[in-house]
Amino acid sequence: MEYLNHTHDINASSWVTSANAAESHFPVQNLPFAIFRRKASGERWRGGVAIGDQILDIANAYHRNLFAGAARDAASAASQEAFNDLFALGPSAWQALRHALFALMRQGGPSDTQMSTLRECLVEQADAEYNLPARIGDYTDYFTSLDHAVNCGRLFDPANELPPSFRWIPMAYHGRVSTIGVAGQTFRRPKGQFLPTGSREPIYQPTLKLDYECELGMFIGPGNQAGERISIDDAENHIFGLCMLNDWSARDIQAWEMNPLGPFHAKNFATTISPWIVTMEALAPYRKPAVRADSEPQPLSYLDSTENRSSGAFDIRLEVFIESETMRANGRKAPLVSATSFEHQYWTLAQMVTHHAAGGCALRPGDLLGTGTISGPTRIEAGALIELGLAGREPVQLGDGEERGFLADGDAVIFEGHCERDGFVRIGFGKNYGRVLPAVAPSIDTAGASRGETPEHLSV
Repeated sequence: MEYLNHTHDINASSWVTSANAAESHFPVQNLPFAIFRRKASGERWRGGVAIGDQILDIANAYHRNLFAGAARDAASAASQEAFNDLFALGPSAWQALRHALFALMRQGGPSDTQMSTLRECLVEQADAEYNLPARIGDYTDYFTSLDHAVNCGRLFDPANELPPSFRWIPMAYHGRVSTIGVAGQTFRRPKGQFLPTGSREPIYQPTLKLDYECELGMFIGPGNQAGERISIDDAENHIFGLCMLNDWSARDIQAWEMNPLGPFHAKNFATTISPWIVTMEALAPYRKPAVRADSEPQPLSYLDSTENRSSGAFDIRLEVFIESETMRANGRKAPLVSATSFEHQYWTLAQMVTHHAAGGCALRPGDLLGTGTISGPTRIEAGALIELGLAGREPVQLGDGEERGFLADGDAVIFEGHCERDGFVRIGFGKNYGRVLPAVAPSIDTAGASRGETPEHLSV
């Protein structure tokens, strides 16, 4: 399959000058999608596309007749309060819209008349707030990093061996949609039941071992009927694009409740996603071969194809920062604590989608699939604090005497993501941000997770 086209041209620039800066996450080669409105405006939510430090208001551009043909139909779907209808249209419509946007936003692309209209369709990102990009019907979180699985397994149990099935199937559990929030989400430290060290009886109280998980989230486009399989070579046609995802975890609760079924209270209190969805077409230059070592089992035939082996992995680089209350008060920049790449993942996006449907499950437009924690082979590439700090035994140093074995109240976790490769323009995902609030008192123990706008110093 040919993935590259004129929208990946390194020589293309935008008439929005901020998009041409080397440090910009959103050059004209990216054009990611989000649901937005102006802050405190009371405006309806609608779709927008990032270009430099601006947002092209798709609804405004649509009503000003800047799109034609299949791109106009897709722009109509993208103008709504959620992208479900856009996701359902499929790859040909997505490409028509992307190519039309590229033509409108590139230097020398639009006519003089279009330029005047386009400028009136721009909204500064600094003036925007964001909502969830879809009405998410179902959320599945995978467990697909071999390095993460081995590291965490040994921390829970030094004699731990991975279940044999890990190397044969992309493992997953069903998550909780009601507590998914967009970047800027704050949530209360969760409570649950866990077994204190040295005790024979569990207790119920706020977690002492709160953690983050650095993941990517994929939004499903066209779905499948119940009982209908999705072939490995068709799987990516069911993926609109990717965002960053933080599947917060309470490790002490997880260790107590996970065997033999799976996480429940340990995971269902909050999941934070970044607002911008980078399309699969924008990610095409950063594909890599999906290589399995000869010593590893090779996938069963329904999870294997020449296409997936040759180009099923992606070099998406992710960085994690931790910002404490003290740092915010003193204006100190959050330190980088880890950096990794999605190319290390044991299972590919296509394999996750294919296996999800292989048992007869129906996927629907707007469903969200998390990739699972993304960790690499070295300690600095760990995608969770439990790995970085060896379950609290060697806390991570944050500077000025601060350290973390696990997250403290007031801590914010910030993800940044980007892709780069010689011969192509660097593109990014913006930022993902979430902050931990203290657990509620027993007398007011109500809903914890909430959505909020991203603080200005963490503008996405």
